Amino acid sequence: MPFIDETVARLPEPVQRLVMKHHELIKFALVGGTTFIFDMVIFYSLTFTVLQSKPVVAKIISGVLATILSYILNREWAFKNRGGRERAHEAFLFFGISGIGVLLQAAPLWVANNVFDLRSNLGSLELAVVDFILGFLIGNLLQMAFRFWALRKFAFPEENLRGGDAGSTDLYPSVEELNDEELGHA
Repeated sequence: MPFIDETVARLPEPVQRLVMKHHELIKFALVGGTTFIFDMVIFYSLTFTVLQSKPVVAKIISGVLATILSYILNREWAFKNRGGRERAHEAFLFFGISGIGVLLQAAPLWVANNVFDLRSNLGSLELAVVDFILGFLIGNLLQMAFRFWALRKFAFPEENLRGGDAGSTDLYPSVEELNDEELGHA
């Protein structure tokens, strides 16, 4: 991604080192932001049309579709130097972890609707705001923290780093090495 490479290269040296040190978290957050928008568009498209009375089902559908996009982006970009597992095994772990994440993301919405019967007392605009807060803010924070930890630990572990075409297996590369390898120049 040349735009990102150029942006990082223009940062002051201390900030550049900090960015390079936490490059996986930053990439994970960028993938998350992209899939967040994708998820939100699908969710609201469903809840304002065919699944108006079933927001939890809409959230699960949008979450599953966003998870598929997330796998592609995380595997090919955010965690490209990790893993080393057979692709089917890695995908199984990713989707298993992400499935738990989808349930964690839908949990606040489910509790509000099924325990507190929130939908019966609110108008359309209020429901949209509450759904956003519960499903996208609170639920997303829960699933994001869980997924970052679990993906690094299980699906893309450090001890099985991919080398060769995927990049360096150096666990603690210098800024110069990261500039070449992590940013896709190697």
